[in-house]
Amino acid sequence: MSGSTFGHLFCVTNFGESHGPAIGCVIDGCPPGLALSEADIQPDLDRRRPGTSRHVTQRNEPDQVEILSGVYEGLTTGTPIALLIRNTDQRSKDYGNILDTFRPGHADYTYWRKYGLRDPRGGGRSSARMTAPMVAAGAVAKKWLHEVHGTTFTGWMSALGEIGIPCEDESQIPLNPFFAPNAGIVERLEAYMDALRKAGDSVGARIEVRARGVPVGLGEPLYDKLDADIAHAMMGINAVKGVEIGAGFASVAQRGSEHGDALTPGGFASNHAGGVLGGISTGQELVVSLAIKPTSSIRSPKPSINRAGEPTVVETFGRHDPCVGIRATPIAEAMLALVVMDHALRHRAQCGDVHLPIAPI
Repeated sequence: MSGSTFGHLFCVTNFGESHGPAIGCVIDGCPPGLALSEADIQPDLDRRRPGTSRHVTQRNEPDQVEILSGVYEGLTTGTPIALLIRNTDQRSKDYGNILDTFRPGHADYTYWRKYGLRDPRGGGRSSARMTAPMVAAGAVAKKWLHEVHGTTFTGWMSALGEIGIPCEDESQIPLNPFFAPNAGIVERLEAYMDALRKAGDSVGARIEVRARGVPVGLGEPLYDKLDADIAHAMMGINAVKGVEIGAGFASVAQRGSEHGDALTPGGFASNHAGGVLGGISTGQELVVSLAIKPTSSIRSPKPSINRAGEPTVVETFGRHDPCVGIRATPIAEAMLALVVMDHALRHRAQCGDVHLPIAPI
């Protein structure tokens, strides 16, 4: 299957299926000499893993990562890094009723039409489980970028369905299951999700992610702009249906006198551009927002067809997230880190590290 490798110089190839023996990735292009162990990767996987609250799928996967290659005596060697995550809690029998039918909104139908067959167990290759290797690879990129450039990544949920979540305190993000930067709204979010789960339905979410301490000058015009590659990466995350950089669609209603970020001796006066001008990083925060659709696998019966084209009704009985956006924050952080990492290496190859200052913002 093509389309499983991301990046140019920092290349990540993702492999596995939801109900196979294991999933994982191979990272090619990581610079040598980076101190790396499973302990550097596991915290981000723990943030993404299922079964951590009643509001997400109860599939109980420890998501313990194993480094199989590319590290010797605690340091990366410059050779491919293979990361393995074993699947331990598959329940393939839950998908027996959709062997010959298609879940509305899911990839079942398109995979079958493209390949002539599909793995129905947990969605197979199209499962959100395949985001775990993304997170593992992103953790490696995060560590290198932080050590070399001081870059950090922070994401949060800014809306759950129709409930907006004001960003009031980023220190609250790791303290609740919604990655919400607002302690006062958590009780409302929990009640909302409890009612949704009882109704057998699902809902979407909006995620915001930011990269801070980004070097100036990352991005390759014309067709490998930094923001273009960010959008490409984010749309590669399961269930993402929209991406905004900076002001995004709100810029439609802005005047040029407002949207253009004024330059001052101390730096930019605002950041409507989201940290990218002409496809090249400004040194400001990279600001990215994602729209995530409602989960397709729901208990509520929905009309569909079978492989013979005959009408039927589909009801899904597996373990699923009523809102896949709840666990999307570390995934969005990881994919943004992979883009920045790849562009940092590409810039270094062309221009050298001397041209990578941090803007005084």
